[in-house]
Amino acid sequence: MIFLFVSFSLYCIMTLGDIMKKLDKKAIILYIVTFLVVVLGDQLSKILVSSSMILGQSVTIIDNFFYYTYSHNKGAAWGMFPGHVEFFILIALIALAAMAYYFYKTKDYEVLTRFGIVLTFSGAVGNIIDRISLGYVRDFIDFIILGYDFPVFNIADMAIVIGVGLIIVEIIFEEYIYGNKKVGNHE
Repeated sequence: MIFLFVSFSLYCIMTLGDIMKKLDKKAIILYIVTFLVVVLGDQLSKILVSSSMILGQSVTIIDNFFYYTYSHNKGAAWGMFPGHVEFFILIALIALAAMAYYFYKTKDYEVLTRFGIVLTFSGAVGNIIDRISLGYVRDFIDFIILGYDFPVFNIADMAIVIGVGLIIVEIIFEEYIYGNKKVGNHE
């Protein structure tokens, strides 16, 4: 596992130089600040919750709608396939490498896709920190929506979902946003 993490880190460092050459300074600052806000906000919120609540404790924020419920996710999304932490770490590392590669391949005009990748990457890093250091992911945001008790999640999960949403929006509305001549005129 250590070999994989070191290999991945080296890949990211080598790729980062090429990626940064393609970006202007404002974009670099935006992406770095976004990454730091998501990862630090995620980790600080998890530390706050895990140090002030006991596992399974729930605090009502808005009755029958929004709660802080401290839980440990030892599986994938929504706790599926618990007990395979090493596998999830490996998959997350592969996903992070794929995101770095895909970011590198994006065009200058694919702003939503780039920002979506940064959010998704940041969220994945926030959760992988938990998996590597604790063996599980700390979750605490709990909603009941129209009577459905949605699975408990965290800030990193929100960043992943928002990031993927931005990528999907750009893909769906690509022709509308860039018109029929998008490929040749914006590279």
